[in-house]
Amino acid sequence: MPVTASRPVTVSVIVPVYNEIATVGAALDALAEKRLEGFELQLIVVESNSTDGTREVVERYRGRPAFTLILEAAPRGKGHAVRAGLAAATGEIVMIQDADLEYDLADYARLLAPIAAGERAFVLGSRHTKRGWAIRKFTDQKLHAVVLNLAHWTFTLMINASLGIWLTDPFTMYKVFRRDCIRGLRLECDRFDLDWELLIKLVRRGHRPLEVPVSYRSRSFKAGKKISMLRDPVTWIIALAKYRFQPL
Repeated sequence: MPVTASRPVTVSVIVPVYNEIATVGAALDALAEKRLEGFELQLIVVESNSTDGTREVVERYRGRPAFTLILEAAPRGKGHAVRAGLAAATGEIVMIQDADLEYDLADYARLLAPIAAGERAFVLGSRHTKRGWAIRKFTDQKLHAVVLNLAHWTFTLMINASLGIWLTDPFTMYKVFRRDCIRGLRLECDRFDLDWELLIKLVRRGHRPLEVPVSYRSRSFKAGKKISMLRDPVTWIIALAKYRFQPL
């Protein structure tokens, strides 16, 4: 069904933040200035007790229009922060936005349009439709980029085969969905495995995602990327094995 209202549609933008001192101010300023016809943004910033001064920057936005700040006592992972943001979300539509500026806020309109028009309830912003097979091109860590690109397609094929779908970028940050899609749904992952859990559970509920092309500017580990190349793949495989068949 289309999202229709006599007032603007509220989009709850969940912004998990941890140790992003180089970009967090610019990212939150850009969100504060973002305007979309027919929509209003609820900006939920979940800060996980950074050690580099990020929390102090985030606290400057306390009391500003549209901002809700959630200050965690300790870092427990991106998934935990996103779940805290979901609990505070009140908008008809929910989307996830990192504070690292890898993705372009200019893509919001095309991500929201299919949901607002009632075409889909779940949209993914695909980095591959614009950049080919290799979305990560680190000039300072080329081998790491190759490994991550190959791993991406390996895990993509695994999740596509398991769910009987075909997606190019199931692990994109830009997951956008009607909030009622997760009503009554229990989410429990704390790290990047929440990407897997959320996707699997929404697809199993019957919400087939529409992929929309988005811009992407990858950053290397030296520039702040936080995925663990050893730890996180294990959690992803566990998530696939667990949530593919676990009762919803």
